[in-house]
Amino acid sequence: MFLCLFVSLNHKHKTMTFSSFEDLEIWKEARELAKLVRAFTRREPFNKDLRFIAQINASSGSIMDNVAEGFERDGHKEFIQFLYVAKASNGECRSQSYRAFDAGFISTEELDNLLSRTKSIRNKTLGLIAYRKNSPHRGNKYKDR
Repeated sequence: MFLCLFVSLNHKHKTMTFSSFEDLEIWKEARELAKLVRAFTRREPFNKDLRFIAQINASSGSIMDNVAEGFERDGHKEFIQFLYVAKASNGECRSQSYRAFDAGFISTEELDNLLSRTKSIRNKTLGLIAYRKNSPHRGNKYKDR
């Protein structure tokens, strides 16, 4: 279980406790991004570029997977490290979104949607990293030490 503090747009602090990675907004958004990317890659002509399909599906899926794995490690330093990996995968997915657009696989509106989602995930990931770095809670695996 992790205790998280978020600062909302109106500068009010909100403390929340999460008992599973499925409760994390970052993970939920990353899951929706991965589902959207998967749907795009099933359409023609995108579905003909098998190597690119594998790359963009791997990067989009890696975001949610690394958030989950880091959370499940039960230590805040490991969680932070996995959040950085998720952030990097998010950047890779954002870059690949431009490649998909440039190849004519997605429309301008679809590109804008992907960019908006990846920017949101990036910002929330950075916020969670900053919080975890300043948190006195080291994680569940250190409770009895």
